[in-house]
Amino acid sequence: MSTRQEVLTKLRSNPNVSVLIVGAGINGISVFRELALNGVDVLLVDRADFCSGASAGSSHMVHGGLRYLENAEFRLVREALTERNRLLINAPHYVKPLPTTIPMFKWFSGILNAPLKFMGLRDKPGERGAIIIKLGLMMYDFFARSYRTMPKHTFRLSTPSILQRPQLNRDVIATATYYDAWMPYPERISMELVLDSEALSPDARALNYVSLQGGQGDSVTLCDEVTGETYLVKPKIVVNAAGPWIDFANDSLGQQTHFIGGTKGAHLIIDHPELHAATQGNELFFENKDGRICLFFPLMDKVLAGTTDIRIDDPDEAAVTDEEVDYILGMVKLVFPSIEINRSNIVFWFTGVRPLPSSDASTAGQISRDHSIRITEPNSSVSFPVFSLVGGKWTSFRAFGEQTADKLFERLGKKRHAGTEDMPIGGGKDYPRTDAAREKWLAALQAETGLSEERIVTLFARYGTHAADIVAYCAAGDDALLVHHPDYSRREIAFLVEQEKVVHLDDLLLRRSLMAMLGEVNGDLLAELAPIVGEALGWSPETIQAERERAADLLTTRHGVSL
Repeated sequence: MSTRQEVLTKLRSNPNVSVLIVGAGINGISVFRELALNGVDVLLVDRADFCSGASAGSSHMVHGGLRYLENAEFRLVREALTERNRLLINAPHYVKPLPTTIPMFKWFSGILNAPLKFMGLRDKPGERGAIIIKLGLMMYDFFARSYRTMPKHTFRLSTPSILQRPQLNRDVIATATYYDAWMPYPERISMELVLDSEALSPDARALNYVSLQGGQGDSVTLCDEVTGETYLVKPKIVVNAAGPWIDFANDSLGQQTHFIGGTKGAHLIIDHPELHAATQGNELFFENKDGRICLFFPLMDKVLAGTTDIRIDDPDEAAVTDEEVDYILGMVKLVFPSIEINRSNIVFWFTGVRPLPSSDASTAGQISRDHSIRITEPNSSVSFPVFSLVGGKWTSFRAFGEQTADKLFERLGKKRHAGTEDMPIGGGKDYPRTDAAREKWLAALQAETGLSEERIVTLFARYGTHAADIVAYCAAGDDALLVHHPDYSRREIAFLVEQEKVVHLDDLLLRRSLMAMLGEVNGDLLAELAPIVGEALGWSPETIQAERERAADLLTTRHGVSL
């Protein structure tokens, strides 16, 4: 793997590239992988870290989109269910089945409203009753029939539902349970895709903290956000994968577009053992009183709860508000009213802006979650076309990347010679899928490295088969568990920093691990981690202190963390 400086130096000597991808969220990364696999020279850049924008604001769900059926988005649901099942196979270390339970409060509500939405004659929210939800689940099962990987839905009336969950709201008239999937580490999925892609081709290069400054003629100006140096790149095609920032990026290229009508979605991470136990390992997926679809489910030993859906013009202004916090806490109480929950239980919050298409829909929930490719041809400002990736959802990133790459191959005069349908992701490669295979894999690694069984089990759970490289690194030198987070070791941290393109301390805390999201970061841990990261990256004492302060500021102001 080339270092950041080596890539920048090569860029200075040879600015020509077939495809420049601006935006290293999941859609941009997916296109990057497709091009790398098929031998296209490609440069991926992001003004911040990989998967730090809209893709980091996800609800951590991998799902077909049950509610999209009401909007007659059948193609999207079929595609998402197919891609969900592929992810369960290709990324088994990071994508897991999740039973999802829907509490229902009325029988017949929405019987007229839902068909009108289906026919496009109504776009206002309306409560969905048990009859409508039952019909939707039957359709969902029907779409999944040809690739059945998980059970069909089940339906329970009030009494058995409350017997199963004693804290459930007594106003519930029925519950239904079906299966989708979830991903504890979306940011790590992105990182492993980047590393996989670079390993496929020496002509695939990815840089974080490199921003688009502008474009003129056949050139694009990029800026290294670390040093302030600028670089000229001469692409044949630009892929604008900047998500909610697409129109801003196009503007800097002299392209006036209005493709995006983003909405903001806030999430809370809640530390509440009683609430965690009440979920019984299920996602609770339901409709709030205002018609907004809400959810909460166990994320490791915490509970993730969300989300809101608020229109926003400038994604840089997105922040979790007091009103959103109250809204999400209130919707949890709707399901389990007897469980006392308040702001003191919140250990982290985050928000992201969905890169939805510009729409005149009267409510944000009615805006399509489907994806599209908008092409702006060369003009008086730039001599290359710009492919803007509008919309999209985490579950269907591979399909969106594939569809975009096929259009790029056509424009470049190239042919696809390989696909990603069955390609494992990172630590999903050669993943042991039975208990016996897992025990054999773990035992072989322990015999080879001498690391303790406990540590190897921890690293396998965290990284899948990619743990083999980390175990070998940890065993190759003097290592010690962190004092303030003994679930990690010093050499494990050094490996992540050296091998996974860490530039800032917060990259490690927020995107190479779940330490921050799970509320595990405090001042002592920051003080312990900063010198380890600094040693790996050659930081001065002044830089180490500045990185501690930067991380602390981000965690407190953007994520509500008390340090």
